[in-house]
Amino acid sequence: MNKFLDNMVGTTEAVLTWRARRRWVKKQKQKQKNVILDWVEAFIWSACVVLLVNQYFFQAYEIPSPSMEKTLLVHDRIFVNKVSYGPELLPGLFKLPGLSTPQRGDIIIFENPEYISPVYSWGPGWVTAYDVAQRLIYMVTLSLVDIDRNADGTPKAHFLIKRGVGYSGDVVRWRNGVPEFELPGTDQWISEEDLKTRQGLQYGQHREAPEALPTYYGLLPGASRALVASTLGQTPDAEDAKALKNLGTAGFPHGDYFESERQQHKALLAVYPQASDQASAYFKLENGTWIPDGSILPLGDNRDNSKDGRYFGPVKLSKILGEASLRYWPLGRAGGL
Repeated sequence: MNKFLDNMVGTTEAVLTWRARRRWVKKQKQKQKNVILDWVEAFIWSACVVLLVNQYFFQAYEIPSPSMEKTLLVHDRIFVNKVSYGPELLPGLFKLPGLSTPQRGDIIIFENPEYISPVYSWGPGWVTAYDVAQRLIYMVTLSLVDIDRNADGTPKAHFLIKRGVGYSGDVVRWRNGVPEFELPGTDQWISEEDLKTRQGLQYGQHREAPEALPTYYGLLPGASRALVASTLGQTPDAEDAKALKNLGTAGFPHGDYFESERQQHKALLAVYPQASDQASAYFKLENGTWIPDGSILPLGDNRDNSKDGRYFGPVKLSKILGEASLRYWPLGRAGGL
């Protein structure tokens, strides 16, 4: 028994001596280390932690445009939750499974389908390398530094933040700037507000000049007929010409080109019913766009000033990087989204 206790004491003393010596050696090395190298090492470790958190958990983004007003304003800084929908294994590569899928009404961030890399002409390998480098710098600096910029210095629209409005299986059309949804199995259409009421959703959307919209949409059919007549070398009807002239002062809703296109296709088909390309475009706008399975239609809350899914169509769920969850700047409006 005494021998066993002696062995235990000896082992304990040996372990404690080893630990004390290890700490002493580490302290001596720390004293001999160059101060600059010490700072560099600390920065690298900090950067690695930031990258890990940004890549797999939460990432900081700055709002670049007014397309989500008044929900999110230009230069707001937010954290995007990547856990919910699944992070990428590497920036731009290999998306991992998430805890859930994007739902109607979520504020989502995704890769811009119309984005063109500044090094696209160099080849796919360079595009991937540039994308990874740009994202790493953006993440390490918590969105303060973005090397992906246009010639005028403004950030490129590499990622977009919008609200998921149309969902898989929906058929969506536009009337006077308002999305309408076809009820499954019927020929009935309901407005976005009606759909929100039916599904218990409470998100808001903004119109830039609501007092001017009735005037604008009232002038649009006649103005469209005048445009088509002029294009065909014909003399527009006097009332149509007047509508076209007044349209410029009616408070044009910047984002709604769809009703304008629909009216112009309709006016042209009245003259040339055999114009198949025009008919195809018209009926697509008239009958709505179907959202495929595994996709979502993103729209800006600022409906009259947002380049969104109306232009580039539905976005695949695999391209959605995360859900906007928290605004951390400015401090006066900080809070959950």
